Amino acid sequence: MKRTVAQVLPQMWTSRLIPAIRVMLTAGVVSLLIGGIWSGLMRMGWALPSPHGQLALLHGPLFVCGMLGTVIGLERAVALGRSWAFVSPALTFFGGMIMLLGAPVSLAALLVTGGSLMLLAIFGVIIRRQPARFTVTMALGATAWLGGNLFWLIGRPLALASLWWAGFLILTILGERLELGRLRNLPSRALWWFAAGVVLLLGGLILAGVSMDSGMRVTGAGCLALGAWLVQYDIARRTLRRPGLLRFSAVCILSGSIWLIIGGTIALISGALYAGPRYDALLHAIFVGFVFAMIFGHAPIIIPALLNLPVRFHDRSYLPLALLHLSLLVRIGGDLMGSGDMRRWGGMLNAVAIVLFLGSTALSIWQGRRMPSRLDRAREAE
Repeated sequence: MKRTVAQVLPQMWTSRLIPAIRVMLTAGVVSLLIGGIWSGLMRMGWALPSPHGQLALLHGPLFVCGMLGTVIGLERAVALGRSWAFVSPALTFFGGMIMLLGAPVSLAALLVTGGSLMLLAIFGVIIRRQPARFTVTMALGATAWLGGNLFWLIGRPLALASLWWAGFLILTILGERLELGRLRNLPSRALWWFAAGVVLLLGGLILAGVSMDSGMRVTGAGCLALGAWLVQYDIARRTLRRPGLLRFSAVCILSGSIWLIIGGTIALISGALYAGPRYDALLHAIFVGFVFAMIFGHAPIIIPALLNLPVRFHDRSYLPLALLHLSLLVRIGGDLMGSGDMRRWGGMLNAVAIVLFLGSTALSIWQGRRMPSRLDRAREAE
């Protein structure tokens, strides 16, 4: 029986186009990551060439909305398995590339806002399929991202949008941690603690739209509570005793959680922050210390799912993780002591740690792809 074009095209889309889109978007994410690192170094005062004068001012949006927004959207689109879901990472990817190329920022903000709206639609479908605490938590994170993007789009202070973006990443990571540990039977006090932390975080974000000082403090209390919850109840406490990748991921999660506690403490004590050294310390305790430690820990899990490529863990992964934390201590120490040189060198070493991890992961993928061929040759020899 002959098949019609209408029957063949959806299968071609699924079998050929979607994998190609995944590879293209992943390659684009690497370019956005490098652009975000470059713009951050420029923002700290390093004399680097730039394609346009606005790049240094777009460091935060490039990282959060361009790079991380695309990764999270791509991850959820792959999990959902619907072709329309890839519109979300595509929009945020193009928004990020527009920022890199120097096109109007308003267009980038519009594209990113559209991408975050599509991510919320993805979670609408996911929650209908699987109504669970972890899916709802990640959906709340997507809502926070949309809110932050709307603030950015209408021209509210970037500090306010950044606070909502932080909420997006924190809730997304918490949801993923709940998902990975969903088979655990948590005590009722743990569930109440988690719910209270989420309410504080969301309440602080909403309050910040009216009073930045009060909102920042309440958000900080939420970050502190949720960071402490991760240290106490995350499954990483159990997997820390396991060897190899499980232990490495656990070290990443627990060390990153401590940075979330530090960031929450800074926000709780300081109140409204719009710029300056303490603002830098707050943002990078969360976005570098917490978020990138979680990326390091989750990358060996996420990459195989996104690209269908094996990743072979090696102990060398501890080197960029240690450098990330030590350099962040230098950077934040420079912020709090008023030392511009410490801050700049700490930031440079932050960048080196991320690039080292990127190289280490690429090497792990290459080694993982070689391993099956070696096994095949061994079988043939037998």
